[in-house]
Amino acid sequence: MKKVLFAPVILAASLAANGVLAAEPAKPVKPAAAPPEIQQMMKVYTPEMRQKVMALSPELKATIQQLHAGHPRRAKETTLRQIMLEILSEYQTIAMAIAMDNPEAAADAARRLAGHRIPKGGLLPYFPLTQVNDADLGVLPAMNTAVEGSALKLAEAAEAGDMPRAASYLSDIMTGCVACHIKFRPAVPGLSTSLIAAPAK
Repeated sequence: MKKVLFAPVILAASLAANGVLAAEPAKPVKPAAAPPEIQQMMKVYTPEMRQKVMALSPELKATIQQLHAGHPRRAKETTLRQIMLEILSEYQTIAMAIAMDNPEAAADAARRLAGHRIPKGGLLPYFPLTQVNDADLGVLPAMNTAVEGSALKLAEAAEAGDMPRAASYLSDIMTGCVACHIKFRPAVPGLSTSLIAAPAK
């Protein structure tokens, strides 16, 4: 009697070990939810852009959230192109202040550059859709350090009265700007096909 009861147990164990018995179907993995701020911004994204953003890794979503967190000013309608022009204006003000040996003006403009506003919809919809992925967007922290990090170092040097050292950061800022433009700027700068039109008033 024991042999009869024992045989099915051995057979089942053998089948399971060899993968003959069907395992429970795997539950589909839901993509990690975007941080609340990105969820809010996604309301004005096209369906295609929303899909691309949701496919980003949780780590990259957190990185983007962190980049946004350093910029408390949020634009309601201003686009990234307009903000880039504001940044250029601040850069020119820094250069003029250094040339005129005006450390206060240089430091103020550098801090404004580093703390520029975030455009309508955040940064993501202004990147080409094909580049909204972990590999391409993974360079953003380094570019942010080159531009905004160098601007903050310039401000500190100017406030310390070390204008030659402040001036040395000008090229670092511009190098970061140019590198970002080469990688991400679309054929027609400033346009985004990933924002939906504002509802009619």
